[in-house]
Amino acid sequence: MPDETDQVLALRPVGGKQAAWPEAEFIVGNPPFVAGKDLRAELGSGYAEALWAAYPEVPPSADLAMFFWWRAAEAVRAGTTRRFGFITSNSIRQVFCRRVIAGAMEGPKPLHLVFAIPDHPWSLGVGSAAVRIAMTVAAPGKGPGRLLEVTQETLATVPDVVLATREGVVNADLTVGASPDAAQALRANEGICSPGVKLHGAGFIVSVAKAAALGLGKVSGLEAHIRPYLNGRDMTGHSRGVMVIDLFGLTEAEVRRRFPAVFQHILLHVKPERDQNARPSYRNAWWVFGEPRRDLRPALHGLPRYIATVETGSAIEFWPSSADGFWPSSRPSNLGCSRLCRGAQSGLERQSGFVRAAPSGA
Repeated sequence: MPDETDQVLALRPVGGKQAAWPEAEFIVGNPPFVAGKDLRAELGSGYAEALWAAYPEVPPSADLAMFFWWRAAEAVRAGTTRRFGFITSNSIRQVFCRRVIAGAMEGPKPLHLVFAIPDHPWSLGVGSAAVRIAMTVAAPGKGPGRLLEVTQETLATVPDVVLATREGVVNADLTVGASPDAAQALRANEGICSPGVKLHGAGFIVSVAKAAALGLGKVSGLEAHIRPYLNGRDMTGHSRGVMVIDLFGLTEAEVRRRFPAVFQHILLHVKPERDQNARPSYRNAWWVFGEPRRDLRPALHGLPRYIATVETGSAIEFWPSSADGFWPSSRPSNLGCSRLCRGAQSGLERQSGFVRAAPSGA
């Protein structure tokens, strides 16, 4: 049984407000790097929720540095600051972070980037963070800027780099030219792609031996609820060979009655974690994945295969996957989110040997 004495004090700030900044003509800084997905874990749930409430204009999934970036942008818009410049992680170019930049570049008092380096090596000195950085400088109004890109680098205590310069309007994703943020979604692409499941409970993952101990192969019907499981790292590297307990479609009472050993396992290894989750839906339906992908399941029904890939990575790779074989993860901590693609066969798919039996528009 869970140990009720094994508890930690959880402080929840109430009425959090934006901190006051002194007026300055120029703001220059290197804000702390905490990825958006890690804000709650690194800062604590209470602080993270207070931060999000105090800055509703910044997407909750944006990196911590973007809250500083937004504050500096507001100071320039207000006319109290002439320019600002920040060193951040190069993840500033990713979707949730660049929305902050795009928002500052729009509206009645827009800003523009006068200088940017999208990807630059960080110092390799003792204690330095193992990250790639970006540099941005913003000024009021619309106008062109300079984009410097690393074309050659020699890593040392102080990196030696060769930079190429381009001039023009610098977009929110730190490029010059056509902006991806100006692109419109194609209606023909709706419903052909979905993220994988998000567990919100490490206890759902079990080894093959543990799955057998819970009754897989002996308890009737359990094979539909314990399946092989892959995340992004499993797909791009060496697979862990694990399985996942998927109880979607069952009530708590049904799980207890049909699979008592499985129920006891998730009661001990999933429920304590879910009880601490801030979302009521995650706490109340604790025996089901946090994001079980209700729309994805019927879309895969009847398909022999689908195409799986990771959402972010150094290269785009695709894997043909059995629709009855495994559940892919969508946890951002695992090299990005696995996504599933579904639709009509194309010439490329036939040449690649991928089988996707869904008709066009399904």
